[in-house]
Amino acid sequence: MANDALLTVRDREELLSCVYAHAVAAQAGYSTAVYDYDRDGVDLRIQAGGDMRPAIELQMKATINLRTARDGDFRFELKRRNYDLLRINTQTPRLLVVLDLPKDKTQWMTISNDELVLKHRAYWRNLKGCEETDNRASVTVRISKGNLFDVKSLRDLMEQSRGGTIQ
Repeated sequence: MANDALLTVRDREELLSCVYAHAVAAQAGYSTAVYDYDRDGVDLRIQAGGDMRPAIELQMKATINLRTARDGDFRFELKRRNYDLLRINTQTPRLLVVLDLPKDKTQWMTISNDELVLKHRAYWRNLKGCEETDNRASVTVRISKGNLFDVKSLRDLMEQSRGGTIQ
């Protein structure tokens, strides 16, 4: 089979992370908007209806190397630029969402007659208010295993956004 792929492995990881977020938002009944250019550290906006029309903005990442620390939480290496853009005060809450992919690329997504399966799961972290860093290139970010990005957590995050209280 010829290798006619236009996308790099990193491109594919990023697109699959966005697909994951779109699927979660669709199942929750929320609209999504993709930003044409990542100039402000945000890839995707998710918006709910109802009072206040709450929204959240996401910086999407994916990795085959999501490290687990001794405390059980994940560690993710984030570019300094993204870290700084996610930790500032904004009217619309911004979250980092990291999709944990299998090491074997052939297992990232499988399709059968009965299922479309995107493997593994994504986790979120709010970096608002995190301290400045002297690191020049990247920052290791701790992400709680309890912060699974799924329909329930997205609905909870929207309710927090509605009240201006995302933790």
